[in-house]
Amino acid sequence: QVQLVESGGGLVQPGGSLRLSCAASGRTFSMYAMGWFRQAPGKEREFVAAISSGGGVTYYANSVKDRFTISRDNAKNTVYLQMNSLKPEDTAVYYCAARDSRIATTTTHYYDYWGQGTQVTVSS
Repeated sequence: QVQLVESGGGLVQPGGSLRLSCAASGRTFSMYAMGWFRQAPGKEREFVAAISSGGGVTYYANSVKDRFTISRDNAKNTVYLQMNSLKPEDTAVYYCAARDSRIATTTTHYYDYWGQGTQVTVSS
């Protein structure tokens, strides 16, 4: 079992930055691929970014490429999402997810564990 707790969300103006963190329980964090997803009101949950267990492979949604960066610190059991140049359309609840595999994927249903989410609101 893996428990995930997100933090770092909040209200930010367009063009601003936020860094989300996801702290994971358990001793085998380094064996899990991790992902970030988001869900806006009235919309389906969508992929944002993913990272392999060792951190060497990353994937991004086209809508966030060149603005968001996913990273992980296996010594701290934490995965991060650095979000720059934020836009109002980035407003959503952001979820951290863990996959019981070393291989990252963009597919939502391949992830086995989910956090409770953290709200990100981009507005002036």
